[in-house]
Amino acid sequence: IDEIDAVGTKRYDTHSGGEKEIQRTMLELLNQLDGFDERGDVKVIMATNRIESLDPALLRPGRIDRKIKFPLPDIECRRRIFQIHTSKMSLASDVDLEGMVTAKDELSGADIKAICTEAGLLALRDRRMKVNAKDFEEAKKTALYRKKGNIPEGLYL
Repeated sequence: IDEIDAVGTKRYDTHSGGEKEIQRTMLELLNQLDGFDERGDVKVIMATNRIESLDPALLRPGRIDRKIKFPLPDIECRRRIFQIHTSKMSLASDVDLEGMVTAKDELSGADIKAICTEAGLLALRDRRMKVNAKDFEEAKKTALYRKKGNIPEGLYL
């Protein structure tokens, strides 16, 4: 269940119709999770970026038994991720991948992929065969702007 925080948020005593529907959904989810013990080898995997917003009832032992954190990639991982996503690109001589690897941007693997993809698209839009440093700078701004939640995911700059 990706983005479990959409239905598994902390419950509040409220009278709004939307909140009541979320609470009903949450209660049904808890009932379903409690029923898995009898069924055998059923594993439920949930993902969230906001574990602090989850309802304590969802986090009780027997419902969520393990929490696995995926930290941001270290320098070696970032280097490898940049290599993977730029390996089929023709890069201009001004591109400093090592500078991007060592920057203190707290980029996830998905952020790095988005930056590389966007940089390639910027070069294509300008009908250039090589991706240059400016493309990566603009792509980074776009990716980090989206990450902060300033624009909807589907809206393209």
